[in-house]
Amino acid sequence: MSLQDHFRPPLSTQRHWHSFHNAWSTYLAENLNQILPEGYFAEPNVQFGIEIDVATWSEDPLPTAAPAIAGSPQWMPRSPTATLPFQPTTDNIEVQIFNAQAGPTLVGAIELVSPANKDRPSHRTAFVSKCQTYLQQGIGLVIVDVVTTLSANLHNELMQQLDLPVESFPSDLYAIAYRVADTDGTSHLSVWQEPLTISQPLPILPLFLKSGIFLPLDLEQTYRYTCSRQRISISAQKH
Repeated sequence: MSLQDHFRPPLSTQRHWHSFHNAWSTYLAENLNQILPEGYFAEPNVQFGIEIDVATWSEDPLPTAAPAIAGSPQWMPRSPTATLPFQPTTDNIEVQIFNAQAGPTLVGAIELVSPANKDRPSHRTAFVSKCQTYLQQGIGLVIVDVVTTLSANLHNELMQQLDLPVESFPSDLYAIAYRVADTDGTSHLSVWQEPLTISQPLPILPLFLKSGIFLPLDLEQTYRYTCSRQRISISAQKH
């Protein structure tokens, strides 16, 4: 099985990419749960945003007040000091790895990029900010981008946001692993970059957890299994 284009015909007209990404994240978590040590677990976290890009009239809804306490006037907050534009991450397609011994505590994350994550500057900034937060907390991270219909490179934008002096990664499709570690009291970020190509196999990447454990993340095996379970064959890609 080789990487297929889930965002262009013929496959995009036969299968929904979001269904595939949902299933892939589930099987990634399932695979990790078979090899994670005792006290750790992985679970998928998939949320798709719904947006309407047509301008409409709107009215500010009145805030819902808390029930009044008997004998006391109903309390309402004053007007906000500021109301600013803010773009939360619209799509989350990720696998989160937790250490259950003291929590659960998030120690690793795998992000499967969606078209909405990279279709406009505000969405890209939201995605990059989330990844930046993971790394600044020492959480192990892997980003996988197989979206062929948009050319934004979120890894490059993440490096710019972190103000790191690295060359731009030229591939539009990629899988990249990140590890934050301390050596002699100095923190450093290690990066494993793998370009992805349609019709070529996917790589195995290291998934480093905050606790220092690392695991092989077999993207090819889980991708092949997902295609099989979704009844997607190589013939679906032939013109």
